[in-house]
Formats: sequence, C-alpha cells, structure tokens
Amino acid sequence: MVSFFSRVTQIKTYSWDNAQVILVGNKCDMEDERVISFERGKQLAEQLGVEFFETSAKENINVKAVFERLVDIICDKMSDSLDTDPTLMSGGAKGQRLTDAPQGPQAANCNC
Repeated sequence: MVSFFSRVTQIKTYSWDNAQVILVGNKCDMEDERVISFERGKQLAEQLGVEFFETSAKENINVKAVFERLVDIICDKMSDSLDTDPTLMSGGAKGQRLTDAPQGPQAANCNC
C-alpha cells in the first residue's frame, strides 16, 4: 500500500488545488482474482476523503456512474465558487447556451 499512498501524495502535490479525485477499483467482474476487497477499497477511500466505486469495463458496471459523479462534483464545486466569489462572472458577460444559435460570421459552406 505504500506505493498507493505515494501516488495519492503525488496527485495532491502536483495537481491543481481544485482537482477532483475518485478512487476506482477496476475489473470487479473478476471476483476470483480479487486482490483488494470492496470493504478495503471503501476504507482507503474514506481515509483519503474521496468517493469509491468498483467498476468493470468488460461488463459495463458503474463506468458511466463514475463519470457522472465526477461531473456532478465538478459542477457543484463550480457553483460553490460562483456563490462565494461572484466576481468570477466578470462584467456580467453572458455565456452562450448549447441550444442558442451560433454567433459571429459563418463560412459559406458551414451548416452551423
């Protein structure tokens, strides 16, 4: 486990302050070859203060859930940042919604 904790230390040392981390155990479909129990993975995640998922790309177990959870965490953090520092929305500039028509000049052969 020393190398695992050193990797986590590297993530915390060399990543952005607001980097979001989730601990993911892979290949949960290979129960007979398991090295770390679900309970141990959950315990490690709790010690690190992160969420824990077990996944299987082969069986498509929890893969989408991990990415969706990361998106939720990132959106929550962004919302919190805007709530605590409204100057991040400088000058009242309005962003473009994905459903809005594109703005600016369009090329002659562009269908956007």
